[in-house]
Amino acid sequence: MIIIGHPWIESSRFCKVFSQEDIKKSEVDDILLLEPLVDSVELAKYCQNNDIPYAVSVNTLNEALFCNALDANFIICEEDDACLIQPIAQEYLFDTKVLVLVHDEKDIAKAARSGIDGVIFAEAIC
Repeated sequence: MIIIGHPWIESSRFCKVFSQEDIKKSEVDDILLLEPLVDSVELAKYCQNNDIPYAVSVNTLNEALFCNALDANFIICEEDDACLIQPIAQEYLFDTKVLVLVHDEKDIAKAARSGIDGVIFAEAIC
């Protein structure tokens, strides 16, 4: 299971970006966070074409499918959405990993029992 943003685990920062200028200002080891996909599809294509690691906040299965097709490294969603998306991601062998946004350690075990790829603590997002 992937755990991002917990104080015991070293991980990359997920930084929100809204333009190509924001992307150019980001640190090399940052993972760019786009949201929502409908407003950032051109940035997703830019990241895809330039091999820049990125994540997208999603609310629907369709968004998750598009993110995988656009080579997103991660999708971030609420637990209910992740429980719907994860089986599809496994069935179609997504390269994109499904992360649940969590605020408390107790949520890690819950996500693990649901078979979710990983969790991301809100503190990991800048």
